[in-house]
Amino acid sequence: MSVRDVAEYVLRKCGPMTAMKLQKLVYYAQAWSLVWDERPLFNERIEAWANGPVCRALYAAHHKQFMVEPGQILSGDPALDADAERTIDSILEFYGSKSAQWLSDLTHLEDPWNAARKRAGVPDGAPCEEEITLADMHEYYSGLLPQ
Repeated sequence: MSVRDVAEYVLRKCGPMTAMKLQKLVYYAQAWSLVWDERPLFNERIEAWANGPVCRALYAAHHKQFMVEPGQILSGDPALDADAERTIDSILEFYGSKSAQWLSDLTHLEDPWNAARKRAGVPDGAPCEEEITLADMHEYYSGLLPQ
């Protein structure tokens, strides 16, 4: 599975959306897959950009576009297994109705994005390419589960 498979699945389930919203939904799908399925959905890295988490490999597929349409990221069918689809469906059920700005603001309140930017030593609003690690994501989102 690749980030493009995940993004295309999101687009086909939800329809056109802003590039920023797509990036945040993909981020949350990756984060919660680490917790619920104990595996990453994709291997591409996610970076702590100024407006929240961004997967550069996905960004390359929608660069300079505000809106992203189904079929733009991947021409064929997304290569996802049943567990991946269930996880993404759950993410879309919870986060899918939220705005891109709401999702971005949420990521700014959470530890993984903040920790990556702190490691890089960058101030608010500054460009940053520091990776948000899978370990940081797993640790933080696991802690959100009821005990």
